[in-house]
Amino acid sequence: MPDITTEDRAAIHEVIALHGHLVDDREWDRLGEVFAEDVVFDVTDYGYGIVRGLQAVQDLARGNQGDEGAPLGHHVTNVVVLGRDGATVRVRSKALTVTATGTCGSAVYEDVLAPEARGWRISSRRAVARQRGGEGAESLG
Repeated sequence: MPDITTEDRAAIHEVIALHGHLVDDREWDRLGEVFAEDVVFDVTDYGYGIVRGLQAVQDLARGNQGDEGAPLGHHVTNVVVLGRDGATVRVRSKALTVTATGTCGSAVYEDVLAPEARGWRISSRRAVARQRGGEGAESLG
């Protein structure tokens, strides 16, 4: 399998960054620009279990919009493209959130992206809440 091109890396970064903009702007109907139709989104650390399918992800997002503890801002940083696994690419990034009360949260996104006719899409995402003492997400190794 060929290495990941510079163009693919840029497109992957764009998809990961777009998620925060769409969620914070409440553009639920555009989440298909980020997630595959058959996405598997593991938000167990946040009490939602494993969400399957784009529609279920959109429904979860819509359902949380009135939650006062829900983040107003989703920010992604430290994006690392780990490598290919067949046609898919593994990516790890850090997520920072800010709520209306000013509290902040930290998480790690463990993503698998797949190329589609309309561009790269997240086919699998695990949102791992960062814990004290380094517990939580797997290491890069």
